[in-house]
Amino acid sequence: MPGERRVRMGRIVGVSGVRGWVKLESWAEPRLAIFDYQPWLLETGPGEFRELRGARGREQGKGLVAELPGVADRDQAAALTGVPIWVPRAALPPLGTGEYYWTDLEELEVVTVEGTALGRVSHLFDTGVHPVLVVRDGDRERLIPFVPGQHVRSVDLDAGRIVVDWDPDF
Repeated sequence: MPGERRVRMGRIVGVSGVRGWVKLESWAEPRLAIFDYQPWLLETGPGEFRELRGARGREQGKGLVAELPGVADRDQAAALTGVPIWVPRAALPPLGTGEYYWTDLEELEVVTVEGTALGRVSHLFDTGVHPVLVVRDGDRERLIPFVPGQHVRSVDLDAGRIVVDWDPDF
């Protein structure tokens, strides 16, 4: 597991019942797909992970609930509240041409079509219309719509670079 790339897929947000079930927030699409990506790596402390295999769950109301192996009562479940759920990057399915997992774009260098360095991708967020790259260079932060062909001209994962058509003063 050291040096293995991980993707944060959700977190434990509370307890459900008295038999050790937990409530989950899932960032998988669809959200139930979080159960397809295993093992889970529960981040129990900074840089500390507990591998968990065999989590299963279902939708309940507006959220998800899960039964975790080795978690048998409400107290054990409560101790996991707030714990992030990661999965190994290798557990995710391969993508088609021109598709990217956000985690693969993070930390890439961003340059304009003219070659001006804008910084590195800190993270992305979704506006409902399209994703947005958050590009940081020191104290400066730029929000660049991730719209291939319009603002994003190319993504080269091997070179670690995204080329954008963007005004560096904006």
